Amino acid sequence: MASYQPKVLIVDDNDLMRTLLRGMLRGEEYHVIGEARNGLQAVEAVQKLVPDIVCLDVMMPEMDGLEALQAMKQAKPDLVVVMITGNPSVENVQESIQGGAAGFIVKPFNTAKVLDTLKKAWSAAAASKGAASL
Repeated sequence: MASYQPKVLIVDDNDLMRTLLRGMLRGEEYHVIGEARNGLQAVEAVQKLVPDIVCLDVMMPEMDGLEALQAMKQAKPDLVVVMITGNPSVENVQESIQGGAAGFIVKPFNTAKVLDTLKKAWSAAAASKGAASL
């Protein structure tokens, strides 16, 4: 089976966080196709770039990650969204999961944690798509 590289969109208002994530994913089995610095840009980027996975920060200006998550899932229900947060409150986690997030990465994160979370989220999505197409 040919190895498909999932297309990833990185969304965080912090330039350093986007750079870190891009660096972690570069050279791994992912293809970073774009970045956005707030929820509004993220929703537009999902429409334009059609990523497979979105790494989405919860706390951002203009439109926060939870609002962006809802808009993205309405437009593209099978999109795999992994939330990123420096404040893993129970409310944030519950709201994200209810909103359709496939995983959660807590800042400060390390490469192993990011890759493990993305792999689990992507595998689960691939498995459910496979089951749906049977």
